Formats: sequence, C-alpha cells, structure tokens
Amino acid sequence: MKKKLISEFLGTYFLIFAGTGAVVIDTITRSLTHVGVALTFGLVVMALIFTFGHLSGAHFNPAVTVGFFIHGDIKKREAIYYIIIQIIAGMAASLTLLGLLGNIASLGTTIPRGSWPQSFVLEFILTFFLMMVILGSAVHGRALKSFAGIAIGATVGLEAMFAGPISGASMNPARSIGPALVSGTTQHLWVYIVAPIIGASCAAIIYKILHEK
Repeated sequence: MKKKLISEFLGTYFLIFAGTGAVVIDTITRSLTHVGVALTFGLVVMALIFTFGHLSGAHFNPAVTVGFFIHGDIKKREAIYYIIIQIIAGMAASLTLLGLLGNIASLGTTIPRGSWPQSFVLEFILTFFLMMVILGSAVHGRALKSFAGIAIGATVGLEAMFAGPISGASMNPARSIGPALVSGTTQHLWVYIVAPIIGASCAAIIYKILHEK
C-alpha cells in the first residue's frame, strides 16, 4: 500500500504541477498557447502512466478511482486512501507553483467560460469517455495494455484541446481542488468535483453492462 500511495502522490503532483504550471507560464509568457497547454496535459499523463501504471494503476484522479471502485478493481479502503493522497498532492503542486510563480491565472483554476450547466455537462461527457478509454485500454482482458498510456494520454490531450476553452477540461477533481483552494478561487468548484465523479461512475456501470457474460 505504501508504494501505491507514494506513486499516486508523485504522479498526481507532477500531473497538476506540469499541467496547471503550463497554464500559469502561458499567461506570463504567451509562448505555449492553448494547444501547448493541452499537449502538456496529454503528454504528462502518458508519461506518468508508463512510469507508475505497474505500481499503483496510475489513477491520479479521484473520479477515476471512484470508477475503478464501481467496476470492482479496487477496494473501498484503498480507494479512500487514493483519493485523499491525490487531493493532498494536488494542493502540494499548487502551493509549489504559488511559491515559484505567484498567484497568476488563479494557478490554473478551472472556471466555466459560459454558464455552469454548460460546463457541468461538458465535464460529465469528457470524464465519461475518458473513463471508457481507461477501462477499454488498461483493464479489459483483450486490451493491448502496453499502449494504454498512449491511448489515455491522447484522450486527455484531445479533450483538453477542444473543451478546455469552455469548461477548462478538468475531468479530475484533484486537478481542480488544488488550484482552487490554494488560489482562493472556489466559485463553481463543485461542478468540477461532482460532474467528473458522476461521469466516471456512469462509464464504469455501462462498461460492466457491456462486458457482462
């Protein structure tokens, strides 16, 4: 368990440090652009899955952990520990960015561009399909698991590319909680907690139905 939790902490920390760090640095330098930020999220997820997937399963996301719990791949106690360590890692990453760069761009906090219902639905759909890709590429018995990191990282990058300007494309409560709490920008934070969890949960339920024998 210790190795799993350390892996989840390190993976979640670097995911949020690099991803939201890209948002902050782009705000400062205007060098990355939105495409660069999306690619940063996708590439860091891919790298981290290949690095920690064999140790902890490479969740790095409370919504994914809930999805795995519903699917029956992780026990309740372990899932709770995972979620706690992921949130702590997200806050640690945001505190690091605050110390290095200051409270710029609200540390990459996800905020709806339009109405909150619009972002809620987007975050639900994005996380639903992300969870489906995770289950299909990393869990299914016939999956080519050696390519799971590429499939999942590409999905994150793709979804961040087209939906990021509208909802922030969080798909990850830890990714939203850390910057929001550390920067003090907590309006609509609940959207980025509830919608991804519901999305991942629905995906896990439907995936189980699709693969019932």
